[in-house]
Amino acid sequence: GSGDGQGQILQRFPEKDWEDNPFPQGIELFCQPSGWQLFPERNPPTFFVAVLTDINSERHYCACFTFWEAVESPQPQSHARNGEGEEEEEEEEASAPVQPAQLFAPKSLVLVSRLDHAEVFRNSLGLIYTIYVDGLSVSLENVIGNLLTCIIPIAGGSQ
Repeated sequence: GSGDGQGQILQRFPEKDWEDNPFPQGIELFCQPSGWQLFPERNPPTFFVAVLTDINSERHYCACFTFWEAVESPQPQSHARNGEGEEEEEEEEASAPVQPAQLFAPKSLVLVSRLDHAEVFRNSLGLIYTIYVDGLSVSLENVIGNLLTCIIPIAGGSQ
């Protein structure tokens, strides 16, 4: 086809909406404003932060880290007949599939926050990307839980 497609959410944390912070609807459209397209070559990863404002005028900072993964072509292409040569050769050419060129599809990691900390977002998404690409046997749920968890000491208490 044209190489255009639709984005879909493969995994999200938390899995269910929090009452005070619902999941942004249509985030998959936001991640790829130019559309979900296949490319003949792997592009370098990109990162951007945008601000979404909800109905209550509250800001949500959306950090988007996009990288490209190799995908298999949905169907092999066949040689077209050129009208030259013997009929046998034409029949072989018409039925012989051409190896499709390698195509690359975008995949995005998105972090939505009410806080404006672009560099922290970039580093966090970069860490998740590295774990994913290197195929480390670490649960993404644990990584994300560790990134989001912090201990705040009580004022005047021990450090």
